[in-house]
Amino acid sequence: MDIKDFFHNMWQSMKEIWNKKIIQRSTRISYHIIWNIVLFFITIGIIGGFFVGGLGAGYFASLVADEKIQTEEQMASAIYNYEETSELYFADNVFLSDVSTDLLRDEISLDKVSKHVRNAVIATEDEYFETHNGIVPKAIFRAVFQEVTNSATKSGGSTLTQQIIKNQILTNEVSFERKAKEMLLAMRLERFFEKDEILEAYLNIVPFGRNASGQNIAGIQTAATGIFGVNASELNLAQSAFIAGLPQSPSYYTPFLNGGGIKDKEGLEPGLDRMHSVLSRMLDAGYINKKEYQEAMEYDIVADFKEPEESVLKNYPYLMEELQNRAVDILVEVLAKQDGYTKEDLESSEILQEEYEIRANREIGKNGYKIHSTIDKKIYDSFQKIAREYDNYGNDKLARNERNNQPIMIEDPETGEMVQLGNQPVQVGSILIENSTGKILSFVGGRDFEISQQNHATEVRRHNGSTMKPLAAYAPGMELGAVQPGSVLPDVAQDFSSYGYKRPPTNYSQRYYGLVSAREALYRSHNVSALAVYKRILDQNPAKMFLDKMGFDGLTDDPNHSDYENLSLTLGSTYNGVTVEENTNAYATFGNMGSFVDGYMIEKIETKDGEVVYEHESKKVEVFSPQTSYLMIDMMRDVLTRGTGTAARANLVNKSVDWAGKTGTSNGYRDTWFVGTNPNVTLGSWMGYDYNQGLDKGYSRRNNTFWAKLVNAATEIRPKLMAPSNNFESPGGIVSRSYCATSGLLPSDICSEMGLVQTDIYNAKYVPTKRDNSLIKEKYATIDGKVVLAGENSPDEFIDGDGVSFNPEWLKEMGYDKLPNIKQLTAAKSGVWQDIKYPNEKEVNNDGKAPNPPTSLKLNNQELNWKKSNSSDVVGYRIYRASNPDDKNFQRMGSTTDTSFTIPGSDAVYQVRAVDYFGQESKPSNVVKKGDFSKPEPKTKPEEKKPKKKQNNSGSENETPESGSDNKKPTENTSDTSEPKPENESEAPETEPENANE
Repeated sequence: MDIKDFFHNMWQSMKEIWNKKIIQRSTRISYHIIWNIVLFFITIGIIGGFFVGGLGAGYFASLVADEKIQTEEQMASAIYNYEETSELYFADNVFLSDVSTDLLRDEISLDKVSKHVRNAVIATEDEYFETHNGIVPKAIFRAVFQEVTNSATKSGGSTLTQQIIKNQILTNEVSFERKAKEMLLAMRLERFFEKDEILEAYLNIVPFGRNASGQNIAGIQTAATGIFGVNASELNLAQSAFIAGLPQSPSYYTPFLNGGGIKDKEGLEPGLDRMHSVLSRMLDAGYINKKEYQEAMEYDIVADFKEPEESVLKNYPYLMEELQNRAVDILVEVLAKQDGYTKEDLESSEILQEEYEIRANREIGKNGYKIHSTIDKKIYDSFQKIAREYDNYGNDKLARNERNNQPIMIEDPETGEMVQLGNQPVQVGSILIENSTGKILSFVGGRDFEISQQNHATEVRRHNGSTMKPLAAYAPGMELGAVQPGSVLPDVAQDFSSYGYKRPPTNYSQRYYGLVSAREALYRSHNVSALAVYKRILDQNPAKMFLDKMGFDGLTDDPNHSDYENLSLTLGSTYNGVTVEENTNAYATFGNMGSFVDGYMIEKIETKDGEVVYEHESKKVEVFSPQTSYLMIDMMRDVLTRGTGTAARANLVNKSVDWAGKTGTSNGYRDTWFVGTNPNVTLGSWMGYDYNQGLDKGYSRRNNTFWAKLVNAATEIRPKLMAPSNNFESPGGIVSRSYCATSGLLPSDICSEMGLVQTDIYNAKYVPTKRDNSLIKEKYATIDGKVVLAGENSPDEFIDGDGVSFNPEWLKEMGYDKLPNIKQLTAAKSGVWQDIKYPNEKEVNNDGKAPNPPTSLKLNNQELNWKKSNSSDVVGYRIYRASNPDDKNFQRMGSTTDTSFTIPGSDAVYQVRAVDYFGQESKPSNVVKKGDFSKPEPKTKPEEKKPKKKQNNSGSENETPESGSDNKKPTENTSDTSEPKPENESEAPETEPENANE
């Protein structure tokens, strides 16, 4: 069968099937089934659509259910509410500036705006502007789909009308509820306003980035003049396209830097690309033709950018920013309260907080408030002048990373390359507060706002070093009865390992000062003493009890680094640090006799019509009793007169003012502080680098001097405020008492005899009532440098019968017997302190044997020297003399507890014997000769005299060595031919350098 026959047969078979209507019947049956199925799904789809539509409508209704329907007048008021800017005032109603200087806006009518601008905005922001009724459903569905699918491309769905609603009535919160309200209000707005009115409002409202001076701008007229230096009516096509592209991302597309001046080529590129995109849309929409498009694309727009001008903010940048921020914070609470929300509601909801911050900023920017501050203009101006002209801050230093010590790198705004930040200056922050009211009268935010925009007085947090000692340790300790100015503290090496210290903490000088009064420990700023005080009260949570009440908001109770359990808190080591304002405000508590009054800078806020919407009310919080505050003030007076703050007082013009204060230094010398208070005001000052480099030597004096200059300047302006004629007055309940310098207890007879009685003032509730028991009198001997009670057979010549020692029971009671080095209690002392012995309670074991003799007896000029006996119970040595080597009759001629002895000038031979605690004498040492015995000489028996009794380890009773003898420590010996050497020990007054905390 060929191919032709195959196809012929196939055709006949198909024809036969068709004629029998088999295919037709099958097709008709399938058609009816498929059609029924399709109808079913169409029906379900329609029903589902209605159902989903109903759900969507219901959901939309629920989102806008609580939105109040606004009238035409209400909407007009909100939409056109961009004319009245708020005003800032110094104290006493002295005008400072408009708040709006940071957001410039000039209103203009639509007929004075270039047609190119109008067309460019419509083509770019709302292509259906002329036809829609406030919303474009297609654009909304597209935006919702992109949001639900998390599309990388987000085209947005807001019309110009919706953007007006968002900017003027609602907030920028991203939520379906806000979007639903925006749509509802946009449609309502379209009912009341013509399209030109809506476009005019939009062009006056929308932000356009920054002007040539770096200020934020809004409104088309402000943009035209601020970017190109022309009016809005004079903008050409290219300029119009550039400006129309800015609102989508004003800060990104703006051609100007934050501080003013034009961006580099790379920084300008996004704005230029955006301009080209706008021109393309104008071409597509038919607003321009090909020729106009090409000319605008080739236009050199960069050449039209305006040169920078001086900003209005330049004279008062720190102040204006601070006042505006504080005013916003106040209005957030005012507006929230009007809507029924509490401060706690705001703190618990970030969304709510953000919503009211946006509203508050909007209110201040356009509602014409008058914001009255507490800042004294004359004092403030003088403070800024001093900060600019002070010439002793210290050296600029290279900014380095604290972790790896590498130079900090930043992006060069011109080249885009990473370069070293370079040398940075020492910064300064200071603040002046009125004690009784909490008014912040003036502050120094920094040396130069262009170098550092951080407000170092109110914003920057640093470790406050030793200025924390009065606040956390001494004042709380006195309030709790744990310490008083005359309390004696152990400034010695102590084990603080259970508080996180890997080694015993030390003082700035790396020395310990022994038993010191709390007063001395404070004015000398000893670290270890402060830790000892804080340790006594730490279990009562003094940080919670006192610091929280004084406005330290940065303390953390995180279990990993809780400030409330940190012993080093008293040295200023808080986890987050403190601000100058917080620290100074806390010290004002002492100046206010124990009552904390929160510092404030905004006196009142009123509307343009004079209605007061906020007025500050000062409230006192009792923190310390007047007695504690007065004692603390009296202790801090000494800081200025004989402590670490003498440089501050030395530079004051009026030294009669009753100032009390405290210095402070943080670890690594990164921060230096001085805070001082008088009966009227408190002034705090800080210096340091922004990048935590260590300050150069002399840092404390430099800061103290700066503090004094601020005081002097303010005193010239307001002498009655700054230099009150009255001193801090004792509140009553303060008494004077004498105490023993070893214990802080009432003086005993022994303490009085030794001249260790001192006097201080106390809270009458906490005066010492117990008699001192720290000192006792006994007979003592010394074995290997350790003092032991004399035994029944101990030789009198080696016994101190009038000796004074610490009472072993008292040492146990105080826990001093557990100290690593108990002798540090008196090691740094001089005079009678060195006469106090440290008793050894262990009994001396009597082995019944005579001690071993001393060895290696030698003669150096007129001084005998030997090595001590290796026996463990030797209390001294006896020196024996014979007239010549042949004379075996050695006579005792002296004794000593040392291993040296000065002999007379005559010729003789000598030997030494050791004497033990039980009076047993060793065999003689080797013999040494003094003189030439080659010629015989008449034998003379020296007249024996009773040896004199030794006094103590630092005294000597031997003959003064002749010239040529070694200049060594005076020996403890007695000799028939020697004369007593008088004691001549004294301690010159020290000015201890400021302590760096541990």
